[in-house]
Amino acid sequence: MEKNNHKAWLYLIPAMIFLGAFMVYPLIDVFIYSFEENYHSVSQTYTGIGLFNYKYVLSDPYFLQALKNTFILVVITVPVSTAMALIISVCLASIKKLRELFQTIYFLPYVTNTLAVGLVFMILFKKTPYSDGLINMIINFFGFSSVDFIGGPYWAKMLVLCTYTVWVVMPFKILILTSALAGVKQDYYNAAKIDGTSKIRTFFRITVPMISPMLFYLVITGFIGAFKAYSDAVALFGTDLNSAEMNTIVGYVYDMLYGNSGGYPSYASAAAIILFAIVLTITCINLIVSKKNVHY
Repeated sequence: MEKNNHKAWLYLIPAMIFLGAFMVYPLIDVFIYSFEENYHSVSQTYTGIGLFNYKYVLSDPYFLQALKNTFILVVITVPVSTAMALIISVCLASIKKLRELFQTIYFLPYVTNTLAVGLVFMILFKKTPYSDGLINMIINFFGFSSVDFIGGPYWAKMLVLCTYTVWVVMPFKILILTSALAGVKQDYYNAAKIDGTSKIRTFFRITVPMISPMLFYLVITGFIGAFKAYSDAVALFGTDLNSAEMNTIVGYVYDMLYGNSGGYPSYASAAAIILFAIVLTITCINLIVSKKNVHY
């Protein structure tokens, strides 16, 4: 056994070195940067150590706007995309003919370039000198006035961003849930039919508990992915997200490092640590909740 343990550690050393060099060390470095006040990236000097960077970030209106946008995106897109993916997966599982074809069709948005999908959404929603967009044409057909979804009111832009995010992430969830549903034993459903159980009760009493580990996995990864959203907003509203009021926390970190107001790694590090703390807290809450609701 001891020899096997030594061999196991030898196999783990390359992975541990990789994780230490590219994940653990950068995280520690960012944590240190976040406390260094007035850090100068060229001379690598700072005037003191304290909480000034956190105070600045938490009082910055651009960060507060990014925090608001990110939370709205998380609260809306994660449950909506998961619920829609579950419904579509259940429908696909009940189809015998052409099931693989439908699965391929639903998976196509996931393998399509994010910016390309963003351009399609801009064509659908953006008003131009020649057209108000396909969505506005449908709205006008029902007698309502056009809405500028890309450069108009905040709620319209957030609606487009949430719709875009759900569209992008849902194919992966459909793939995972379809595979999970295929692993549920038919014996459970046969027993439910014999007992005369309704389809809705069967869904909530058999299907959902049996695939709850995959649902929990998708919720956790969905929260993390939504909190890291940035390219989605760029694809729709361009790189100047602060002017469009559609920036995210990751976008704020990028702007502090490389944007027009960039060159402030300490502020970017503080914002990154705040994001890390938020994601870690929500993940821990999900883990606690999952102990009662996830059946392994």
